[in-house]
Amino acid sequence: MDCYTANWNPMGEDAFYRKFELYTMEWGLKEDLRDCLVAAAPYGGPIALLKNNARKEKSPSSRPLLEIYSASGLLLASIPWKSGQLVQLGWTASEDLLCIQEDGTVLIYNLFCEFKRHFSMGNEVLQNHVLEAKVFHTEYGTGVAILTGAHRFSLTTNIDDLKLRRMPEVPGLQKPPSCWAVLTQDRVTIVLLAVGQDLYLLDNTSCSVVTPPGMSPSAGAYLQMAVSFNYRCLALFTDTGYIWMGLATLKDKLCEFNSTIRSPPKQMVWCTRPRSRQRAVVVAWDRQLMVAGNSTECIRFVLDEDSYLVPEPDGVRILSRTSHEFLHEIPEASQEIFKIASMAPGALLLEAQKEYEKESQKADEYLREIKDQKLLPEAVSQCIEAAGYEHEPETQKSLLRAASFGKCFIDKFPPESFVRMCQDLRVLNSIRDYQIGIPLTFTQYKRLTIEVLLDRLVLRRLYPLAIRICEYLRLPEIQGVSRILAHWACYKVQQKDKSDEEVAYAINQKLGDTPGISYSEIAARAYDCGRTELAIKLLEYEPRSGEQVPLLLKMKRSKLALSKAIESGDTDLVYTVVLHLKNELNRGTFFMTLQNQPVALSLYRQFCKHQERETLKDLYNQDDNHQELGNFHVHSSYSEKRIEGRVGALQNAVDEYYKAKNEFAAKATEDQIKLLRLQRNLQEDFDKPYLDLSLHNTVSTLIQDGHHKKAEQLYRDFKIPDKRYWWLKISALATRGDWEEMEKFSKSKKSPIGYLPFVEIAVKHHNRYEAKKYAPRVTPEQRVKAFILVGDLEQAADAAIEHKNEAEMNLVLSKCSAATDSAVMEKLSRARAQLLKK
Repeated sequence: MDCYTANWNPMGEDAFYRKFELYTMEWGLKEDLRDCLVAAAPYGGPIALLKNNARKEKSPSSRPLLEIYSASGLLLASIPWKSGQLVQLGWTASEDLLCIQEDGTVLIYNLFCEFKRHFSMGNEVLQNHVLEAKVFHTEYGTGVAILTGAHRFSLTTNIDDLKLRRMPEVPGLQKPPSCWAVLTQDRVTIVLLAVGQDLYLLDNTSCSVVTPPGMSPSAGAYLQMAVSFNYRCLALFTDTGYIWMGLATLKDKLCEFNSTIRSPPKQMVWCTRPRSRQRAVVVAWDRQLMVAGNSTECIRFVLDEDSYLVPEPDGVRILSRTSHEFLHEIPEASQEIFKIASMAPGALLLEAQKEYEKESQKADEYLREIKDQKLLPEAVSQCIEAAGYEHEPETQKSLLRAASFGKCFIDKFPPESFVRMCQDLRVLNSIRDYQIGIPLTFTQYKRLTIEVLLDRLVLRRLYPLAIRICEYLRLPEIQGVSRILAHWACYKVQQKDKSDEEVAYAINQKLGDTPGISYSEIAARAYDCGRTELAIKLLEYEPRSGEQVPLLLKMKRSKLALSKAIESGDTDLVYTVVLHLKNELNRGTFFMTLQNQPVALSLYRQFCKHQERETLKDLYNQDDNHQELGNFHVHSSYSEKRIEGRVGALQNAVDEYYKAKNEFAAKATEDQIKLLRLQRNLQEDFDKPYLDLSLHNTVSTLIQDGHHKKAEQLYRDFKIPDKRYWWLKISALATRGDWEEMEKFSKSKKSPIGYLPFVEIAVKHHNRYEAKKYAPRVTPEQRVKAFILVGDLEQAADAAIEHKNEAEMNLVLSKCSAATDSAVMEKLSRARAQLLKK
């Protein structure tokens, strides 16, 4: 702590830069980095190396070796490179490795060199080959830009939704550009390239010459360009050593610097800190590193060995054969506390805490000085913030102890920021460990989020650490532990050294009924790995049948899927499986399968009734179900247009009913056949449509048409009940208006239905005159109702009085009007009074 600022390097009046070691690399590289193809993922990500560079080494006896290391130099995986010549390596935002070949094919591998998929950048790239390639990141995803041998650019902004764009041609371009970069402006991806002293901007439709504002006319030809991590700033390096820095829109200049070094740099990257006014780039040559920004001064570092720069959101990682360092601008909170002779409240609080540990009275003096200025809350906040920017745990602890010490003298200081920082630093220190090798800074961690960090631990198969972090931070199970356990299980099923029973048991023991776990997803992974039996065993633990069934169908275990669907009680699920079986099996096997599953068979019959009636017939035939076959033929007869077809279908129904020993249904169907034939004859005789009428409607229609003898014949032939026939006949005669025939019929013989129906039907057809003829003939019990229907209230009253029935009297009274029926009302009132006296 005493020499804390020894590695601080000033730039201008307010900015300091620091370079410190993250890890001592023990990856045992024999080659210099310049002899390898290198790609390091941001946010402390992994490092990919292609040794014995495939572009130079073509001997089949010495295959290049593709290796992936953690940021601490631990080997994660390696494979001999057997594909085409590689031009560029790069990492996606989800830490997949992109290997761009000379023929335009892009191969994608995971962290453990396991092949995932590939895609091509198009036929033009295949024909002209790839000269250079760059991997870039936009809001759309990870993109790839290609410079072909024909000096044309092609790119895609999202490799997961591949849409290739061929950029416009640069007029007169006969050789590759000296440097180029991918920019984004207004959500459009463009290419900036340099040819000598000229800059060209390629958008979707055009090529235009651009001149950076404030660029010196004597700056010279462009040799290198760099885009900042957030794609907002651009830096240009010329052959005179001049460095221009400005906005990527090329509308504003930020600053410039003359390095006086004319040789082309190996790399140039931005080194900025979020929300900082300082702008700086790091330029690397073989043995020298320069930090230049908005100051007349620069910072120079001597490099002992070949290095590789990795830009980060808040600094630059520097890789070499033996070390991994981080270069960044000192944050303001750290400057305030640790700057020599600082009197900032945070610096005084840190000194007060140190003196307190020494049991010195100076602690009280420092503390009083802060309190007198009423800056104690600010001092605590400064120490908490500065602790987050420190990499060494001892420095973190010292600052947090100071913050904790200061909190004791503040009333109601909110503890959340202190607790959160302690948690964040504990997480960061655990992942920065050499064995883990993810050197995230606090700024990067906050931009990445805990969810993405957990995903990256899962990608590295560091499941125990990920679970401990979830438990420590008390994350919800579905977001934390459950999700990680599910990933662990999906990885577990890929291990071939254990039996299916052992793996299934281990997974169930570990996962149990943990919320958010989907055994079906784990089973699907097992099936994809060729372990069908393991997938079936895992599905036994899946409580949701709706999740089990689709995978069982995919695995061609349809019969088991059918059993599971029936157990679930979900008819839609059963239908899904049954229809799948129907398409998968031959007809006989399908029917035999359904025979063993009554529920499925019943549901399939319901389906066939509405969708496939011929299949329904086959089902009944297979079961020898003659009753249902008879019903089927009756139903089918309705769809026959020709009467011969109907009769034939009904005759088939009769045969089936007799086989089913259902004589009642058979005879009823025979009657229907007989009626159909009769109706056909009637239709031919009278030239009127009688088909499709019921027996009773046929009789009624014949009577209305005046064919009484034919109606009588049907009445006798089909043994229509007398009461029903009388009702049909008087209704039909009334409809026809044949009141004379109706009167003759009423006198032909005694009516089996009485004469009240004659009254009702006549009244219904608005003929009270005819109705009055029948009212006196009704039975005594029905006379009151009959006389009311014909409107003769006086006779209705007499009948009610004669019956001495109070309810009937009340009914007649309710129909009377005081204006016209006063005599009747008086008569009824007297009769009621006499009845009540008794």
